[in-house]
Amino acid sequence: MRDGVVLLADHYAPSSTVRGTLLVRTPYGGRFPSSLIFARVYAAHGYHVVLQSVRGTSGSGGVFEPMVNEVADGADTVAWLRDQRWFTGTFGTLGVSYLGFTQWALLVDPPPELTAAVVTVGPHDFSASSWSTGSFTVNDFLGWSDAMARQEDDGDGPVQSGLRQLTARRRLARATAGLPLGAAGRALLGSGAPWYESWLEHPDTGDPFWRPYRFGAALDTVQVPVLLVSGWQDLFVDQTMAQYRRLADRGVEVGLTVGPWTHTEVPVRGLGVLTRESLDWFDTHLAGVGGPARRSPVRVFVTGGDGWRNLEHWPPATTPRSWWLHPGERLDVTDSAVGSAEFVYDPADPTPTVGGRLLAPGGGYRRDDALAARADVLVFTGAPLTEGLLVFGCPTVELEHSSDNPHVDVFVRVSEVDTRGRSHNVSDGYRRLAGASGPVRIELDPIAHRFTAGARIRLLIAGGCLPRFARNTGTGEPPVSAVGLRPATHTITFGESRLTLPIGDDRPG
Repeated sequence: MRDGVVLLADHYAPSSTVRGTLLVRTPYGGRFPSSLIFARVYAAHGYHVVLQSVRGTSGSGGVFEPMVNEVADGADTVAWLRDQRWFTGTFGTLGVSYLGFTQWALLVDPPPELTAAVVTVGPHDFSASSWSTGSFTVNDFLGWSDAMARQEDDGDGPVQSGLRQLTARRRLARATAGLPLGAAGRALLGSGAPWYESWLEHPDTGDPFWRPYRFGAALDTVQVPVLLVSGWQDLFVDQTMAQYRRLADRGVEVGLTVGPWTHTEVPVRGLGVLTRESLDWFDTHLAGVGGPARRSPVRVFVTGGDGWRNLEHWPPATTPRSWWLHPGERLDVTDSAVGSAEFVYDPADPTPTVGGRLLAPGGGYRRDDALAARADVLVFTGAPLTEGLLVFGCPTVELEHSSDNPHVDVFVRVSEVDTRGRSHNVSDGYRRLAGASGPVRIELDPIAHRFTAGARIRLLIAGGCLPRFARNTGTGEPPVSAVGLRPATHTITFGESRLTLPIGDDRPG
């Protein structure tokens, strides 16, 4: 690198006809499974693959500081690549999660030799991943920080390493439940992950602190074809959709595939889809062989029983349809209901996370009947549907909301209650509010979902979702040091409070 630091890489060379070169930059090391899913498969298909460990990881020199060195180190790696005698003159990039972030870092100032990219569940803005709701995504990023700190601990033998993995979830749960959040996280991390407190100390996503973590400029500079792969329950799916919109609006050739997966399921359950579509993309846009890379620009999995569907763009044309909140815990298609409902959020007994877009195990589609039964959760359920409803896009919830405490959060969830009375999550939304009262509009997670005939649509409203989001202590203290706890009574006035779903065309094809 330009500062003299040496980064380590493995070079996988094809033994058959050479089709091109691929660059993969990872903080997770070059051993299995990375060596298989990002290198051997593509080398066997005719590509030179450089699998590089980023600064401060797996033997590479320097200190690992998440995200902040990837622009410079990526550019220096390409400069090195140009001098290799086996380099084919052009290259593509690929990778999952942080490996996608390193691609966006390279695309801020794209090298001329870069001709194609496959970004899988890869964020371009870590500030938004951490704080876009106003509450820190503590479970995911404290857990990730702990994993990164421990992976470089080569002093542990296999027994100690195995025991640590067995207790990791319990230790993380204890840390996310502790206060103050900074000290509780440090008790988990020990001397590792020195960046953690600084993330907690900067809740404003517009703070200059986050500039090295934000590569949205790449979405305005990239010209090469980009394939985006995500999952409906991936923690970064909102950023993948933003990437798709920005590139498509600029006329960049962009493909989008979204399956029924969580973040960690994409390279496991989704590996077959990911590998096939990636090879097709590189064969077309890097090697210049084969036919069109895709049957359609957009390919999404419609949950609820429909399976894969090909689309020309995302989202397809939809028509909004609303359900209003009514007394008796009802959702109804008629508006102008009179009355209100209230619940008490107690930060000493925070509403728990059940499923949803988590990095950690326990995310994804889950039964949430127990969540709906809690006293601190409002539940509104519609009548059985007379016909199926196909939804494409982001549901929205509008609430006439007030509270006796100005420091509150609102969590909303759309669930589906099947004909046997079992409830499963479909889409979530979360917002830290700026004041005690006023209208609240929350855009929920994007979905492609069929609500089946006979099922019922359910809306849940709560004041928290711990450990996915750090609890609002109700005191206004800084999140890193807050210790006081003040409950809040939330009131939802019916009136214009409603759920709106974007309903798509249900005709075959």
